[in-house]
Amino acid sequence: MAHFCLTTALTQNMPCWIEDDQDFKPENWRWDVNNKSPEVQLSSCQLAAYFHVDPVDSSIGTAGVRGTKGFTTGEHYWEVIFLEPPHGTSVMVGVGTKKALLHLGNYQYINLLGRDEESWGLSYKGTTWHNGKYQRYTEPFYDQTTVIGVHLNLYNGTLTYYRNGKSLGVAFRGINRGEELYPIICSTAAETEMELGMRSCRFNSLQEKCCFTIMQAMKGKQAVDKLPLPTVIKSRLKEQY
Repeated sequence: MAHFCLTTALTQNMPCWIEDDQDFKPENWRWDVNNKSPEVQLSSCQLAAYFHVDPVDSSIGTAGVRGTKGFTTGEHYWEVIFLEPPHGTSVMVGVGTKKALLHLGNYQYINLLGRDEESWGLSYKGTTWHNGKYQRYTEPFYDQTTVIGVHLNLYNGTLTYYRNGKSLGVAFRGINRGEELYPIICSTAAETEMELGMRSCRFNSLQEKCCFTIMQAMKGKQAVDKLPLPTVIKSRLKEQY
């Protein structure tokens, strides 16, 4: 394991409809150093996450990390690449609110995403979880370099997963609750390694497109205050983008 920025040499199997849609624009969020389990270490570029790397206690529970950006509107697609074959009780990819738990110690090995109503997750064993309930969704995936794509559509409140570029169908409906939803990954297994691949988004309304374009050009949210815009627009820019 190397704790540095990785340049992914993998060919990422982006769904054709996203690759060909010019309305989808790149996003630059990463894993959040301030919102993670102490059992998660990040590469210097914050794209790769390493779980339970203590040489003495290989794993003492369940650890998670969330993205630096939460979403309340728009369509968002991102990919999580398994740098090592998933194993153990649980390795998951999904989304959650700010209230979603990111750590459980005391040798509690559980499906952390979906344990309550604050998160939605897909286990590598092929089950989806939400509010403590699960259902069979797809075949398990055990291979190294598996790419799991996540399509969060907050216009219709759906979450769809992709496996190596192929849609697995809608996993969850009705998840647009008006709260920010953050990308989250978690694992119970020692030396789990996952890396962020491509990240992109698409907005329908002209106002949303303009706001996104403005924030892409800004150097931090503090610079928004200097823009000759109405206060309500400035507030929205800082809150949502």
